[in-house]
Amino acid sequence: MAGTEPPSRDRVSTPSTDFHRLWLTETIRLREEFAGPLEDGEANRRARAAGGDLGKRIQTRAIWLAERDGLLAALRHWRQGGGLALAALLAFALIGGAGLALTALGSEQKGPVNVFWALGSLLGLHLLTLCGWLLGLLFAGDSGGALGRLWLWLSEKFARDARAAQLAPALLLLLQRRHLGRWGLGLLVHGFWLLALTAALVTLLAQLSTRNYGFYWETTLLDGDTFVALTQGLGALPALFGFSLPDAATIRASADQALSAEAARQAWAGWLLGVLLVYGLLPRLLLALLCLGRWFSGRARLALDLSLPGYRLLAERLQPSSERIGVCDAAPAVMPGIPASALTSSPAVGAPAQLVAVELDESRAWPPALPGAVGDAGILDSREQRRRLLERFAEQPPARLAVAVDPLRSPDRGTLALLGELSRSAGQTRVWLLPPPPGEVLNEERLDDWRIALNQLGLPHGSASPLAWLESGHD
Repeated sequence: MAGTEPPSRDRVSTPSTDFHRLWLTETIRLREEFAGPLEDGEANRRARAAGGDLGKRIQTRAIWLAERDGLLAALRHWRQGGGLALAALLAFALIGGAGLALTALGSEQKGPVNVFWALGSLLGLHLLTLCGWLLGLLFAGDSGGALGRLWLWLSEKFARDARAAQLAPALLLLLQRRHLGRWGLGLLVHGFWLLALTAALVTLLAQLSTRNYGFYWETTLLDGDTFVALTQGLGALPALFGFSLPDAATIRASADQALSAEAARQAWAGWLLGVLLVYGLLPRLLLALLCLGRWFSGRARLALDLSLPGYRLLAERLQPSSERIGVCDAAPAVMPGIPASALTSSPAVGAPAQLVAVELDESRAWPPALPGAVGDAGILDSREQRRRLLERFAEQPPARLAVAVDPLRSPDRGTLALLGELSRSAGQTRVWLLPPPPGEVLNEERLDDWRIALNQLGLPHGSASPLAWLESGHD
């Protein structure tokens, strides 16, 4: 079972988007599926008090448990790790793209460039990975390819949080709902290549603008007519965008040696830039926009799969049958009266201030004389009494709550946990360390134990009566 230390009231942090709420909810479901149910009494009370449909209540419960068990902080660490992993991949794309252009043109300033070797250096790996992504899209479902898996792996490593290890499987399962995995990781892949090819294009432009290159082609197996047809076929589409296309004579004359004529060099350079732009950047840009549109469309329709066993088990606890089926019997003509004893022993519904005691001896006279605006929530002795009061406070939390405890008792973990739950059910809370009854002597060491424990909980406490504070809000 997970620890039951709850989140502090002073440190309120919630997921930034609905997608992150769903992600955390799925993470909690997986955690309970493999490690067993979590201690969720307070989380369930808060979810029921928040209202909404079953999906909203499950999310409210999961967010509270995630904050309590550190998963919300782990999500922040994972997202930071994901940002660092993305930055590393983008830096690699920039460096790799510039390297492609430098490799394509060679290192010599005036050396001739084999135009088809340069084209293969610029577009070869891009075309191979593009075909691999398309095949994966058709046959591998939500596979994001090696680059997507690398990003997930780097995100987990950069997170440096052991609790973040549960987030990646939950993310993948969530993305499978609307086939979002293929579009989200596809956006990453195409964005990576778009940046790399943009860097290659900019580097190529810089090199061609500041250095003098000649272009040629050569072959052993193919004839010249094949190269003429191939060159003009590849350049036809870029020519529609205004890029130059070498004529057949220039292509034939460039066999085995680079032409020195300026017009020939410019025609080959324009052809190379156009082919890189049209067959490199343009497909990646269009596919990135497609993935982006499908990502936002699917994300907007993303919801919990309430048919899963883990969520079906929560239905009765978070949305009892009485809420789902409504009122079955007609209202009686005359409502039964409430005994006076029940009125005096029940907490005042809607009272701005409440006084409650925890496990007092019968020898103590209780309650003290209360101002009219202060309600008596009674003495909590049993688990059922605690549950009923916490349920009541979850629906109508008091603005101020004073909790009376007997410092003659030891501050055990159960009592401290109850004090923590009560404090989170009210706007302001104080603990009243009752003075000992006549004839009893208070052990100072035990009183110090109480003070230390309450300080660790962050609860104000003291031996003075809090009735004036309960009535007016100040001492």
